[in-house]
Amino acid sequence: MKTVIGLFESQQQAEQASNNLHDLGFAREDIGVVARDTVVKEREVGQEERPIAGGVGSGAVGGTAVGGLGGLLVGLGTVVIPGIGPAVAAGTLLTTVGTTAAGAGIGAAAGGLIGALVGSGVPEEDAQIYSEGVKQGGILVTVQADDERSDAASDVMQRAEAVDIKKQREG
Repeated sequence: MKTVIGLFESQQQAEQASNNLHDLGFAREDIGVVARDTVVKEREVGQEERPIAGGVGSGAVGGTAVGGLGGLLVGLGTVVIPGIGPAVAAGTLLTTVGTTAAGAGIGAAAGGLIGALVGSGVPEEDAQIYSEGVKQGGILVTVQADDERSDAASDVMQRAEAVDIKKQREG
């Protein structure tokens, strides 16, 4: 199994990715989501969706918020993630981040979202970019995909305009 990840600057993009993954046959429990709790609260009350301060990628997207997070955050749980603070997570990320954050203790830098992502096979440099993106207000969507379906999952993330982390590494 591979963990396929997309970091999104808007709730609309994250919902599109999640819904398209589900339409391709990925089970909701295989799709994970994590975002700062303040990002979710702002968007749930129907405020206009704003670009993330400073942008986590090369082109922050605006527009109006789609009401609520719908099926994207079914199984919503609140966790305190070291380095990020209060956050909401669902699916596989809720379990992984919750376990990692609880076990982080003294070594908080090795725990939290970075630790959860590295534990899922994500290179540490990429995990740091994803963690910083969530810290800045982005929404992280992951899916557990077998080798045959990982390319299709990656295509879904790209079509939903996931942040290009290659550019982030180079920038």
